[in-house]
Amino acid sequence: MTQSSVEAVIVAGGFGSRLLPLTARRPKHLLDVGGVPFLEHQIARLAEAGVDHVVLATSYHADQFRPVLGDGSRWGVRIDYVLEEEPLGTGGAIRNVADALGDDPDGAVVILNGDVLSGHDLPAQLEDFRTPRDGQRVDVSLHLVEVEDARAFGCVPTDGAGRVTAFVEKSDAPVTNQVNAGCYVFRRDVIDTIPAGQVVSVERETFPGLVAEGRLVVGFVETAYWRDVGTPAALVGASRDVVLGVAPTPAIGAAEAGARVADGASVHSDQVGGGSVVMKEATVEQGAVVEGSIVMTGAVVEEGARVTDSVVGPWARVGRDAVLQGATLGDEVVVSAGAHVTDERVDVGTTVPAGD
Repeated sequence: MTQSSVEAVIVAGGFGSRLLPLTARRPKHLLDVGGVPFLEHQIARLAEAGVDHVVLATSYHADQFRPVLGDGSRWGVRIDYVLEEEPLGTGGAIRNVADALGDDPDGAVVILNGDVLSGHDLPAQLEDFRTPRDGQRVDVSLHLVEVEDARAFGCVPTDGAGRVTAFVEKSDAPVTNQVNAGCYVFRRDVIDTIPAGQVVSVERETFPGLVAEGRLVVGFVETAYWRDVGTPAALVGASRDVVLGVAPTPAIGAAEAGARVADGASVHSDQVGGGSVVMKEATVEQGAVVEGSIVMTGAVVEEGARVTDSVVGPWARVGRDAVLQGATLGDEVVVSAGAHVTDERVDVGTTVPAGD
């Protein structure tokens, strides 16, 4: 491994419980966002930043990743897959993949949470990471974003030189509006200091411990596009932003018509827009309206139905003149003709009767 090489780890082992029922049969990291599996956005961005080796730390439905992402060659990177047998926390998951990384102690390793869509300048963060402070090398760099109301987040204050001074838990009186955005750059040998085979949190244990030891942990503050894609509403919002070009991503371009329709989909309506996505083998019949929504593989939206800000899960069916508003349908759900579903999640295989 050469000094100039950059590696990355994507932590993709979570169960995705906040995204149920969409994650009942698949990991959240492979859900469609803007017309492609979510991880394709992250891998394409890593490749664009000069990363040449990506390690996926997987657990839940781990067998589904390789058939979708392959060996990474289509992005010009090499992908390795490492299984996490038991949940080890954010730090434990990173330590668990150490043997798959190179052995250059000063090498840069980008760590991404596998559910964050970000447009921040990763090459600039890497350059900042490589810049010593008063002759001291940077051990860890954290991407920080500024939010209007930080009460719902743990805060990360920094001093005038960008050095992280503390990690402060959620509070009604936040000490700063800077919060952790889920992208880190680790010095390779720092990863080896995380205890192996143990449940470890980087946010609560690793980072505070490094600061207490006097290690140089810095914040890279940038207010670019950033979204935690952890709920159905956030998934729909992120997908819409990708399609409309609001969320910059090298994985795909913005859709000129305001919607993205996959090859093999059948769309017979001229009222599909607002950043919607219609995936392969899906059907939208004449007179149906699909606005700002995701219609997943094999799903059917029948004539006269109206789907707004919703997710229609794989092989689900929305009946004639039915209305979905802010709804999330699991696999193979059937919404009967004329039914209304508003701000609800419908479990896999359920039938919604016309009276609802």
